[in-house]
Amino acid sequence: MEWIFQPDLPIYTQLVAQMTQAILSGTYAPGARLPAVRELAAEAGVNPNTMQRAMAELEQSGLIFSQRTSGRFVTEDESVIDGARERLARRQVDAFWTSMARLGYDRERTLQLLTQDEKEEDV
Repeated sequence: MEWIFQPDLPIYTQLVAQMTQAILSGTYAPGARLPAVRELAAEAGVNPNTMQRAMAELEQSGLIFSQRTSGRFVTEDESVIDGARERLARRQVDAFWTSMARLGYDRERTLQLLTQDEKEEDV
């Protein structure tokens, strides 16, 4: 997995976001065992405590769970994964609408642009 960090955001929140993306995209499939915290931390180039904090947040969200002697695993509960995917999609759509509004586009004009773009792709 390629880790990309922005300097203006806390590292652990970026780790959570990137691990969430990996789970939602299927990089880590439902039921898959995750690499150990130290292994993930070394791969990402971060402190293991920072990675541990990110893993704790992912556990709290229900996307992963721990088995005391076996490690951490991705949930097999599709409703949890679908719910997380829906929340992420809604946040991205909201960010898109906000960005378009900052450019001076209302929703109607934005939808026209999207429809026009879709028609051009079909040609």
